Amino acid sequence: MSESSAEAVAAVAAAASATGAAGNWRRATGIAGAAIGVVAAGAAAGVAIERLTVGRGMRKKARLALDSTGPYGSLRGTPGRAYADDGTELYYEVDDVDPEAVPPLSPRRRRLFGRKAPAPVTVVFSHGYCLNQDSWHFQRAALRGVVRTVHWDQRSHGRSGRGVQQVQDDVPVTIDQLGRDLKAVMDAAVPQGPIVLVGHSMGGMTVMALADQYPELIRDRVVATAFVGTSSGRLGEVNFGLPVAGVNAVRRVLPGVLKALGQQAALVEKGRRATADLFAGIIKRYSFASRDVDPAVARFAERMIEGTPIDVVAEFYPAFTDHDKTEALESFADMPVLVLAGIGDLVTPSEHSEAIADLLPDAELVLVPDAGHLVMLEHPEVVTDRLADLLTRAGAVPAGATVGGYGSTSSTAQPG
Repeated sequence: MSESSAEAVAAVAAAASATGAAGNWRRATGIAGAAIGVVAAGAAAGVAIERLTVGRGMRKKARLALDSTGPYGSLRGTPGRAYADDGTELYYEVDDVDPEAVPPLSPRRRRLFGRKAPAPVTVVFSHGYCLNQDSWHFQRAALRGVVRTVHWDQRSHGRSGRGVQQVQDDVPVTIDQLGRDLKAVMDAAVPQGPIVLVGHSMGGMTVMALADQYPELIRDRVVATAFVGTSSGRLGEVNFGLPVAGVNAVRRVLPGVLKALGQQAALVEKGRRATADLFAGIIKRYSFASRDVDPAVARFAERMIEGTPIDVVAEFYPAFTDHDKTEALESFADMPVLVLAGIGDLVTPSEHSEAIADLLPDAELVLVPDAGHLVMLEHPEVVTDRLADLLTRAGAVPAGATVGGYGSTSSTAQPG
């Protein structure tokens, strides 16, 4: 991106801030579209908008077609609800093991565990900012029936309720609160047995916050962990692919712009829908790095992000600047750990994953070329394959079981 482009974006954000201050919200909505879309994509930074070469009507028809035919996000499990310490309703789904998909216990395992089979391992997936549990679609499809999984929506995302403290008492969201939310989901959905924790972006931070507040839970019940495209801190230093002048300008004005826009959510959402083409370009830039992303996958990601209300986008944004859970990583030192990131990630750069791996020297570090922030959607076969390997090492997937879809515990499986 050129210096002039970055300065233009900074000017857009500044203009939106000034217009909002004057109270002219209808004009502010259009001007601030870039800032809204960027944060909705998890970037929290400005980006130059490329000229679109396809007619608007054709793009609208294409989106409708992709929405009606795309299979992504269609998997559903047994629903459940947990309640956070402030009363927020947290929605989750459970996919149980299919007995026909898992080989019976070997005689040796029977001798080790006696007549009673050990409690099955449960894999708990935590999603990222402005996404929902469906962001794990490919991994869920691959593991379905082979291992027990729990997929949940973070507060104010997906099918979970709006944060009670945020709505009633205007209490800021914190990563620590998300860690306690995860604890509530685990208490309800996985009251006993070993657990594997998998977190992407904000979900990985949530896992770290859980460890920070409940280290004994990690020690006693967690047998493996996967951190995907996440960070243990210093997110305030991320430049989002912008030159210094541009990122400094955006950092200066964006928090105020978001707060103001969040207070006019209904009006902003109208403008957001009217500028859907603009959002699509921004979301794609900050979600993916490769040029040949399946259009249906790109639209699927766009739809999830579009579903996050602007007041939720604004509400969560400040929590990332305060996030620092470096010391909590010690809790994961004595277990199998996967640290995976896309090399082209502009939101949580791969250097942050390398920093996590440096603190966990026994962890497997996987850096995926030609991959951006939504690496589990962009290169699902890589993520699923490494995750299946982690589950095998942790004893979560029995020897002889085959993971379907993308990736496998055997060397003979082909990508779906």
